[in-house]
This record gives sequence, C-alpha cells and structure tokens, in this order.
Amino acid sequence: MPVLISMLRGVNIVGRNKIKMDELRALYESLKFESPRTYVQSGNVIFRTKVKNSPALAKKIQNAIESTFGFRPDVMLRTPDELRSAIAGCPFIGRGLEPSKLLVTFLAGEPGPGAHETLASLKGYPEEVHLKGRELYIHFPNGVGQSKLPWSKVEKLTQTTGTARNWNSVMQMLAIAEEMEKAT
Repeated sequence: MPVLISMLRGVNIVGRNKIKMDELRALYESLKFESPRTYVQSGNVIFRTKVKNSPALAKKIQNAIESTFGFRPDVMLRTPDELRSAIAGCPFIGRGLEPSKLLVTFLAGEPGPGAHETLASLKGYPEEVHLKGRELYIHFPNGVGQSKLPWSKVEKLTQTTGTARNWNSVMQMLAIAEEMEKAT
C-alpha cells in the first residue's frame, strides 16, 4: 500500500491551532489510513493509503481536522518519490550549510505566474531563495529568527499556500516514509 507524507500548515504555533499528535494519529486512523506516524509537533503525518495523492485527499483531511479540532489547516501532501525529488533538487546540497538554517516550503500547488520574478526581486537580504516546482528553498545564514525576509508571506509571493520545514525534518520524514515502504 502506498505511503504518503502530509504536512499541516500552522499547527501548534504559539499556542494556536493545537493538536496533540496522538489525537492526530487517531484522526488519520478514523479516515482509514494505515499505520499513521507523526514526526515532531508541527503536524507531519506519514501514513499508508490506497487513496491517490490528490487535492481531494487533502480536502478530506482538512474537513476531518476542522470537524474534530475546530480549525482548518492547509494540508500539503507528497509521495516519498516527490520528497526524494525535492531533496535531490535542493540547490544547497554539497555547500556544507547548517541544516537548521535551511527551510523547504512545500507549496500546495504550482506557483502562480510571475512568482519567479517576484522572488528574484527580493534584493538586499542575506537569504538565498530558490523556487523549483512546488518547493521553495531558503537558506537563512543568520538563522530564521534573525531574518527580515518576508518569507512568511509565501502565498503572496508564490500565489499559493505552503508550509515550511527545516532540512532535518525533511530528511527525517523521508527516513520514516522509506522505512514504511520497506515494511510492505
């Protein structure tokens, strides 16, 4: 049975949109997803499903979260192959950068027209930004907390929603997904 990775946007941030991970796993089980595993408290769930990765599946998860927890986070879904491609496509590989200073924003859809030009116009910041397909890669040389780059306004810049994960989280989610793939 295929494995999917879901990443929820805006969960457990500064006391808002709280979901305990055991409750989130139970919700995924109630949706008939098999073997859901969570990674950290930010709403990453790796699970098995016969349902095809699609906007309809993301909407099904959103609806269930809204009816259970009272808020509706955006849900980004990736297959393990898509996550491997995102990792392979990272423009920062081989540069010896600190993983905690590298974020990948997983976009819900294809960036809108002009997104590349808008991002390229972000001058005067120490951060380096690359948009490839449905992933936005950002290196924060001084750390995310010190950044003045308006990266939190991803929707406005790319004309689609997204959720960011640091490099260590991306690699760990892939490791869990690959472990689950091998167990089939």
